[in-house]
Amino acid sequence: MMNENLYHLLASGFPRDGRSACMILPDGRVWTYDDVERASGRIANLLVALGLEPGDRVAAQVEKSPAALVLYLAAIRAGMVYLPMNPAYRSQEVEYLLNDARPGLFVCRPQGRKSADELAAGIADESTPDASLCHVLELGDDGRGSLIEAAAPHPDNFETVARKGDDLAAILYTSGTTGRPKGAMLSHRNLAANAKVLHAYWHFEPGDVLLHMLPIFHVHGLFVACHCALLNGSAMLFEPRFDAARAVGLLPQATVCMGVPTYYVRLLAERGLGRACCKNVRLFVSGSAPLLRETFDEFRTRTGQTILERYGMTEGGMFSSNPYSDERRGGTVGLPLPGILFRICDDDGALVAPGAIGNILVKGESVFCGYWRMPEKTREEFTADGYFKTGDMGKVDADGYITISGRSKDLIISGGLNVYPKEIEELIDALPGVAESAVIGLPHPDFGEAVTAVLVRRPDAAPPTLTEDGVIAALKGQLAGFKIPKRVFFADELPRNSMGKVQKNQLRERYAL
Repeated sequence: MMNENLYHLLASGFPRDGRSACMILPDGRVWTYDDVERASGRIANLLVALGLEPGDRVAAQVEKSPAALVLYLAAIRAGMVYLPMNPAYRSQEVEYLLNDARPGLFVCRPQGRKSADELAAGIADESTPDASLCHVLELGDDGRGSLIEAAAPHPDNFETVARKGDDLAAILYTSGTTGRPKGAMLSHRNLAANAKVLHAYWHFEPGDVLLHMLPIFHVHGLFVACHCALLNGSAMLFEPRFDAARAVGLLPQATVCMGVPTYYVRLLAERGLGRACCKNVRLFVSGSAPLLRETFDEFRTRTGQTILERYGMTEGGMFSSNPYSDERRGGTVGLPLPGILFRICDDDGALVAPGAIGNILVKGESVFCGYWRMPEKTREEFTADGYFKTGDMGKVDADGYITISGRSKDLIISGGLNVYPKEIEELIDALPGVAESAVIGLPHPDFGEAVTAVLVRRPDAAPPTLTEDGVIAALKGQLAGFKIPKRVFFADELPRNSMGKVQKNQLRERYAL
């Protein structure tokens, strides 16, 4: 039987000379492909020694580092299921994910060890409530920690565990308008299919060097960027975070750059950005949020390069892309990728007329398996013939180019990160003096959308005790920073339709920044 383990596929693209660079760090240190192979082998052996078995979950809330990427590779190599978490998540956010996914190992940052131990202790076998199931190890952003120490005595060699294509490789949590996070289950086949298509569609070639400034806790940075580079045996300029001035300095060494629209806005603010520093780059990719047409046009004017915008989501990687060789149209997300079928439907599931706006449905090998432990929700989100309801709305023009018009759900994308209003609204509504609230996204030149809250005070609330600064301060201890509202407005009432539903479109018009 052919081994469909994703690591087996990625490793098939590693260079013959294992001394070739895989990750080049800001201080000049280099992780070679041999280093990656050996380190992932040691960690995979450690996972087995800890008693984890294929299918068990490995959760990680760590900063970006070479060791963090290797942990992911080790987990899938050992046949386990990787669960990355945003390092900005607070304790109560992490607690929900751990209790839902029930991992056998939780890797945390050293400064979060005490909280991690407490949370892990609460993960008990449902049949034996007093027995803790979760090991806890640490990994610092310097690549050191008890994870590395525990792995050190183990052998470098590890035979990649055989997996079938429909076995799970990763669970990434995303939320709906209910505010309850959902674990999107991605199989080895899902991830492999997308990696192979993108590698070919974006014309990865020998000698490519990827400027990697994305985080690695979500699809864009971990799957889209890393999978393309690894499958190509490429070097990555592996930066801990995005820095516009540093990016301008590194671009002459790169041939490919991937980023979110915010990155391109900030690059355009750098005086050093121009044709000279971009002359070796053959591909700039943008995604995770809508790219403004003015950003698209200004970047082309300044650099001579046309950004390639694509469209995808947690539940299936990339669905469409502007062409590599043909026309890249600003304001569109291009054409369906090979193997992906698109439908644009009305609310009853009927196809809309060509060029009309409707709900976007997709189908293909990269589309996820469903939501973890949510069979009913999974059934709701798929049609009878297997199309996934993305929740996005859009249209297709006569040439097949897709334009995203908006979202049928209330998802906000700020700086390329998903923000779900219901989660924030529930916390605001619990504050003293708040009668009700609505959280919306408003256009923002840097972040794409700015999280904005509109509150109605209780009639008996004393105005001085419920202020914009006070609401923001109260939320800071409960939510990751990117979810905190940039502005808080107060209203006498929220606009509603005849069914009592809050009309957020009216709020967006009223409070447009």
